[in-house]
Amino acid sequence: MSRQLDLGRPAPGKKRLKDLLLQKDNRFCADCNAPDPKWASANIGVFICLKCCGVHRSLGTHISKVLSVTLDEWSDDEIDAMIEVGGNSSANSIYEAYIPEGYSKPRPDASHEERAKFIQLKYELQEFLKPSLRIVSLPGRSSLEPSFSTKIMDSFRSTSGSQKTEGMVEFIGLLKVKVIKGTNLAIRDMMTSDPYVILTLGQQTVQTTVIKSNLNPVWNEELMLSVPQPYGPLKLRVFDHDTFSADDIMGEAEIDLQPLITSAMAFGDAGMFGNMQIGKWLKSNDNALIDDSTVNITDGKVKQGMLLKLQNVESGELEVELEWIPMEQ
Repeated sequence: MSRQLDLGRPAPGKKRLKDLLLQKDNRFCADCNAPDPKWASANIGVFICLKCCGVHRSLGTHISKVLSVTLDEWSDDEIDAMIEVGGNSSANSIYEAYIPEGYSKPRPDASHEERAKFIQLKYELQEFLKPSLRIVSLPGRSSLEPSFSTKIMDSFRSTSGSQKTEGMVEFIGLLKVKVIKGTNLAIRDMMTSDPYVILTLGQQTVQTTVIKSNLNPVWNEELMLSVPQPYGPLKLRVFDHDTFSADDIMGEAEIDLQPLITSAMAFGDAGMFGNMQIGKWLKSNDNALIDDSTVNITDGKVKQGMLLKLQNVESGELEVELEWIPMEQ
């Protein structure tokens, strides 16, 4: 018996998103037609594959906010925006309306350079939009709603004409960082602090939520970063949020990604192995580790937990967990 979606009662949360993903035009990447996309640009309204996902991330969240359909938490507004657009066909009817004759979209096996050039032209520089067209009618709608047209088009106008070199960076995988908790963090207000964590990798920066009045905050928050080639250390900084003045630094640390990435690539498909240790980052006077940090295969995933002593501050520790997600996944 085929399953039918009750259109009179929208499915809750991510089930509505997955129902949209099951539609025929959304079963292939909007940019390269690779099958079974598991990622989406929440503000543009398209489903994309992992390889195109890396390029979208490099354009910045002001152009494309990338989320995993299965791994990330989605707000109701983000899900509503995806459903409002209607998926890949509706979005491509705008963004690919005027592809020049003889110019073709990249194929699933396209090089990173070809893929990056097309995505930048399509979304950031708007080369395939009719120049005079900014609010375009879609089938079944009188016009694009502001959440899709006004906000996105305004952000495009602000960056149009300035090529971004980040768009040509090659990505080798994704890094999921779980910021677990802080312990004995530094006081930056009268008796406490309002801490949050900023992570930086290459040109990308993400941050946790602010936890009010807590020197031992528990975030348990997952953040996603694309890993460029070549990659450097993951830089971590803790700040105290201030409403009326600049945020105060509460310590920092650097994480060497080589043990995680080298071990993961050496073993290949982690799902073929049982739980085991495959690598280690050793504590030394030159790093922020409190104890040696092991790289493990756990339930088919490559993970690395660690406890870090924050640097250049009077006190504070941070517990984080890294997970490597290969491009092929």
